[in-house]
Amino acid sequence: MAKRKRRDVDIFNMSFLDVVSCGFGAIILLLVIVKISEPHVIERLAVDLTGLVQKLEAELFEIRGETTVLNRELLSKQQQLSEAREKLARLQGDMSSVRGQYQSARNEQDAQSIIAGQLSSAKQSLSEEMRRLLGADYQRSNPRSAIGGVPVDSEYIIFIIDTSGSMRQHAWPLVLKKVREVLDIYPRVKGIQVMNDMGDYMFSQYQSKWIPDSSARRKAIIKRLAGWEPFSNSSPVEGIEAAIRRFHAKDKRISLYVFGDDFARGSIQAVIDTVDQLNRADRSGRTRVRIHAVGFPVLFDFTGGLPANAVRYAALMRKLAESNNGSFVGLNSARR
Repeated sequence: MAKRKRRDVDIFNMSFLDVVSCGFGAIILLLVIVKISEPHVIERLAVDLTGLVQKLEAELFEIRGETTVLNRELLSKQQQLSEAREKLARLQGDMSSVRGQYQSARNEQDAQSIIAGQLSSAKQSLSEEMRRLLGADYQRSNPRSAIGGVPVDSEYIIFIIDTSGSMRQHAWPLVLKKVREVLDIYPRVKGIQVMNDMGDYMFSQYQSKWIPDSSARRKAIIKRLAGWEPFSNSSPVEGIEAAIRRFHAKDKRISLYVFGDDFARGSIQAVIDTVDQLNRADRSGRTRVRIHAVGFPVLFDFTGGLPANAVRYAALMRKLAESNNGSFVGLNSARR
């Protein structure tokens, strides 16, 4: 059987070239279509993005405007809060001041209640010597004329005056006024003495002696007192004890007037016990030295609270006055 002769195949014939040409033509057509439509798509995208940016910018401006308004409101609220805090601080200060005034008034009311309760037992008739000094025709305009409710029956008077900085700076004009009032209550006595709370004498020439009573002497006392500034530890104890130790006598009626504002240190009970030993009461319960005290509310006025030293002074002097036939008076203000 004769072999069939293999026919040669021509790859690059017309049919192949037609197919290739159609393929390339299609690709070129696609590229042409894409290139033609691309500017329109980009332009549309650019327009859309521009609108979005403008919208976002408008929203940003609106947010910034709202932020400005909120900042203004915040500043206003902060200012109102600051004003409210200042008002609260002032109200707290006023409340502290009112509390101090209330406590001072209550202390004074307590003192007056004690005075009223002790008035009947504290009364003493004028001695024969006082009648002689005042004259046979002397009559009190008010039989109960008194300092803090105690009758004027003493022949000798001693002032114990706190000369500390707080008293000198804030209460001295009132101290001078109260000393004059005490002297006016006693038209005439056998002797006067002025010491500070440390026991120092106002007039060195009359140390441990009585100052003779006269109008000139009284004026000299007030004049010297106006500028008197001896050292003080702001405690009345030393002056009280020194006065009683030196001037206590069975044949003399003495009134001791203590002017002060605080008791800074020491035991209240120890002071009371010491004074009880120095100024023993007789069988009738009367002591030869009366102890009266005036409390100047300097610390209440300038601290606005309830200072412990001022409370200690009031407690000490109230008890000493009660135990020694005297009275304690707490003033409402250190200025009048």
